[in-house]
Amino acid sequence: MSSGNKVTEAYDAVVSLPFCNLGLKFETGQLVLSEYLKPDVRVFHSDCVEVEALAGQIQQYVNNSDFRFQIDLKTTGTKFQQKIWKILSDIPVGTVRTYGDIARQTASSAQAVGNACRANPIPLIIPCHRVVSVSGIGGFAGSTSGYLVDIKRQLLKHEGLEF
Repeated sequence: MSSGNKVTEAYDAVVSLPFCNLGLKFETGQLVLSEYLKPDVRVFHSDCVEVEALAGQIQQYVNNSDFRFQIDLKTTGTKFQQKIWKILSDIPVGTVRTYGDIARQTASSAQAVGNACRANPIPLIIPCHRVVSVSGIGGFAGSTSGYLVDIKRQLLKHEGLEF
């Protein structure tokens, strides 16, 4: 089986962003996974109504960073992770919070907040890219440098912030 077939089986769609592609997976009409992929991964859409709706919303976000996603999500995680993901969803476009800010808000640690961000199954829609280190951009999706941190930097730049 080719790696292209594996991608097709893993996602219901792969949509294009200016700096990467985004794999999307739905279950019973709810988005359960989005994953940043390299731009060379083949873009495709299934005939699913939810996929088409979200692909349109992603294009609206690309055109206007102030766009707010309206999609039914299904997230599985611990109670703490769910709490952090709700906080992330409430961070306005064009602003950031530090891991420490959220840790103080939740009486936890910056490391615990970072771990919850890393476990976020639906990045972009749940905007973990808006959480940064007190000393700079911080990590992204478990990476402290490289391709994924570059995506975080591009997302923040798209929303009017430079890191």
